[in-house]
Amino acid sequence: MSGAAAAGTQSLRAPPSLAPLPPTAPLVFITGASSGIGQALAGRYRRAGFRLALAARRTDEVSAWARSQGIPADDVGVYAADVTRPEDIMAAGARCIATQGLPDVVVANAGISVGMDTAFAEDIAVMARTFATNNTGMAATFQPFVAPMARRGSGTLVGIGSVAGIRGLPGHGAYCASKAAVIAYCESLRGELRPAGVRVVTLCPGYIDTPLTRENRYGMPFLMQPEDFADQAYRAIDRGVRFRVIPWPMGVVAGVLRLLPRALFDRLLVGRARKHRQGPPAG
Repeated sequence: MSGAAAAGTQSLRAPPSLAPLPPTAPLVFITGASSGIGQALAGRYRRAGFRLALAARRTDEVSAWARSQGIPADDVGVYAADVTRPEDIMAAGARCIATQGLPDVVVANAGISVGMDTAFAEDIAVMARTFATNNTGMAATFQPFVAPMARRGSGTLVGIGSVAGIRGLPGHGAYCASKAAVIAYCESLRGELRPAGVRVVTLCPGYIDTPLTRENRYGMPFLMQPEDFADQAYRAIDRGVRFRVIPWPMGVVAGVLRLLPRALFDRLLVGRARKHRQGPPAG
C-alpha cells in the first residue's frame, strides 16, 4: 500500500476512545456547546478530567463532536435546550442534576451578537432577542443550580460577558448593552452567593475566531482561536478569579477604554465601521 493510501486509510479510522472517567469525577455544565467557545471549553474540561453536561439547540452536532473526540458515552450528557425559552434551559439543568448529579462548574456561554439600528422599527425585536439569549437565558441557566450549590456549600457559576460590555460601540447597541448587563448581573450574583461558598466568575473575551465574529466588517485586534481562549478561561475559572478579560492585552485596552473621558471616547469612534444590522427577516 502506498504511503498516501495508508494515510487515507488512517484518516478514516475512528479516533481512539478515551479512558472512561469514574462517576465521582467532577462535572461541568456548558451551554452553547455546539461550536465556538462552548465546544472549546468542553474539550478543555474533558482533558482536565471532567465529565461533561452539554446543552445546545443543535444536539446532533454536539453528539457528533463528542464521538469525534473519542469521549465515552457515559462521560457526556447532551441536553436539548433553547436558552431563549427559560423553561427549556431550566428543565435541562434539572435533568442534568437528576441523571449526572450536581455540577461543580456551570458555564453560561450561549449568546448571540447581532447588529441593530434603532432607526428601524424591526430592530427593536433584535434587541429583545439579544437580551432573551444573553441575559434572561443566562439567569435561567444558573437557576436550577443556585440553591443546590448553596446547600452543598460549593460550586462555580461562570458568566461569559464580553469586552463589548465595557463601552458602547456603533451598531452594537443590543450586544454591548446585553454584555454590560451580564457584567453587572454576575457581580450582583457574586455578592449574593459568596456567603454560601458559591463562586461567580465573569469572563470577558476579546475577539475570538467564532461564527459570531467572522461576519464583522472591522479590524479585530488580538484575535484568538477558541482553543487558546478555553485554555486561559479554564485556568482563570480554576483559580476562582472574580473578573477576567481574555486575552490580557485586550484587558489593558479595556481598562484604558473604561477610564477615557466620554468626549475623547466619542472622538475615537468617528469613522469606525459599525456592526452591520441583520435586516428584516426574509419573506
